[in-house]
Amino acid sequence: MSDEHSTPIQNPKQLIIVVVLAFVIPIVVVLLLTQLVTGFEVGAAGDPKKVLERIRPVGEIVLVSAIDKSTVVAPAPVAVAAAAPTIADVPDAKKTYDTACVACHGAGIAGAPKLGDKAVWIPRLQTGIESLYAAAIKGKGAMPPKGGFTTLPDAAVKAAVDLMVAAVK
Repeated sequence: MSDEHSTPIQNPKQLIIVVVLAFVIPIVVVLLLTQLVTGFEVGAAGDPKKVLERIRPVGEIVLVSAIDKSTVVAPAPVAVAAAAPTIADVPDAKKTYDTACVACHGAGIAGAPKLGDKAVWIPRLQTGIESLYAAAIKGKGAMPPKGGFTTLPDAAVKAAVDLMVAAVK
């Protein structure tokens, strides 16, 4: 009879060697692949010049006085963040509404009642105008205090609430 079902592992010592190699070889292969992918140079980790080169900024700021003015190209316009509005910027209720409220109350975002939508405003009006003022000033649900314009005076916020209430009466 032929010995068809024999295995190359003949004794426990060979079995132990195969098992150890089955763990060690994949680990070594993974480590070598990571070294290949990262391009890590042995001994470069502690070299200050190489460290500084790896972490150097992507761009540099060049002062106009340090370059030839004949080659200067006009920079693209940059948007500047506006300061938070104050009462001087928002003189009336309509301006306050247009500045702080219309973003949400114009489209009904996050459950904000739309301007002029009586069906949504009537239950809110039944809670009283002081309740509406408090919700507008202190914030409610997804609405931040004063619609996110915290420098607005309470009087300007109340005027905007009065405007929205007048639109449904």
